[in-house]
Amino acid sequence: MRLKRIKLKEIKDDAKKYIELCRLLYADSRTPRIAKIILWIATGYALSPIDLIPDFIPVIGYLDDVLILPILLYLAIKSVPKNVYMENYNQVFRN
Repeated sequence: MRLKRIKLKEIKDDAKKYIELCRLLYADSRTPRIAKIILWIATGYALSPIDLIPDFIPVIGYLDDVLILPILLYLAIKSVPKNVYMENYNQVFRN
């Protein structure tokens, strides 16, 4: 049980750091407009009470959240120049 507790804390801490990374990337003037648009879409999707597939449908209802958000974040990060991404990444994860 202790191992699970530590693992969940690490996941929670990493999630907070990735949210901060997305915030920094969005605020950075060197981030392309398409990346900012994708970040807005991901944020809207995460906060929206409306799902593409309702959560009451077993398994598939939650699967859309688990798949769509990481794909959107991946696309946003891939559209940011590597040097801009690394600079912001280091600012968040090296502290």
